[in-house]
Amino acid sequence: MGYYSSDGIAPHGGKLINRIATPAEKREFIERADELPRVQLNERSLSDLIAIAIGALSPLTGFMDRANYESVVTEMRLANGLPWSIPITLPVSEEVAKPLTEGNWIRLDDPNGRFVGVLELSQKYRYNKAHEAINVYRTDDEKHPGVQVLYNQGPIYLAGQVWLLEREPHPFFSAYQIDPAQSRLLFKEKGWKTIVGFQTRNPIHRAHEYILKCALELVDGLFLHPLVGVTKDDDIPADVRMRCYEILLEKYFPKERVILAINPCSMRYAGPREAIFHALIRKNYGCTHFIVGRDHAGVGNYYGTYDAQHIFDEFEPAELGIVPMKFEHAFYCKVSQQMATTKTSPSTPEQRIHLSGTKVREMLRAGILPPPEFSRPEVAAELARAMNVTNYEI
Repeated sequence: MGYYSSDGIAPHGGKLINRIATPAEKREFIERADELPRVQLNERSLSDLIAIAIGALSPLTGFMDRANYESVVTEMRLANGLPWSIPITLPVSEEVAKPLTEGNWIRLDDPNGRFVGVLELSQKYRYNKAHEAINVYRTDDEKHPGVQVLYNQGPIYLAGQVWLLEREPHPFFSAYQIDPAQSRLLFKEKGWKTIVGFQTRNPIHRAHEYILKCALELVDGLFLHPLVGVTKDDDIPADVRMRCYEILLEKYFPKERVILAINPCSMRYAGPREAIFHALIRKNYGCTHFIVGRDHAGVGNYYGTYDAQHIFDEFEPAELGIVPMKFEHAFYCKVSQQMATTKTSPSTPEQRIHLSGTKVREMLRAGILPPPEFSRPEVAAELARAMNVTNYEI
């Protein structure tokens, strides 16, 4: 099964969006900057603005209006019927929204107050937070990190097309800042017709390595695409994760078959719905396949182990246009002495080694490196250094 041609897979909706201002547009926006009303973006809204502008969220050209928002929340589709699972919205307070007039331009500032973009305000509207929480996150529990953000944000959404003033190099990972237009060119230059994308917000470990290599047996190339937008406070920082990816790729993967790039989006922790969202983003980057593992984009016990795989069955494959590669939970099998899943391992549960990210952090704080069956020693050592664990033992 495939949805690609010699020119690569089509972006979602058929056209790769570019909302980066031209030099002439940028000049016009800057000339009018002082007269425009201002809205200050938080980190998530800023990452959404960037993702829209570079085409990662094609076919979106801005923040969703009421019709698209309500359709996405209730039906997992845009108002035109195209599959879309996560609302992309710009929340503001009553005080910020009140003086804004529909039809006018709004200046968008980053969290530091720097002018970064423009919104052509088409609509401002109220929304039901509980309704969005139950539908998107499958819970209204305020302990859920995505629901917590939702409940703490303003009660008004601003809608309209956006422009990013300019695409600036990432302050830490500029070498890995490969936007959708560039990734598509890279894939073509390498002659890759089939590319599998991998989403991660965690340090890479042996289970990840196993499923990545299984996937690589079936496609031409791997697009390792860690998320560097906003994550939970207790997630491993992006710079540490990037070093772990670099170490693993340097020593354990064929360099000519892997591209490492950053995903500027922020995590929602929306489980199944976010799995669809992540797949569509990678489709826009040019991937033909997408890995969906255990509890993709999940948190706590809010979602079933494989709910993020089952949700793909709610859509016709052709309308998503990207092939999900579904993997069981991988572990180290003591019987066969290699990585495996329940599909390939003859072991009993007691004969398997698999650790959670929480358990790994606990081990490192206690001065113990995760075993080599879970993490490559070089990666474990990097994590230990990052957590200021000096006198560790294996």
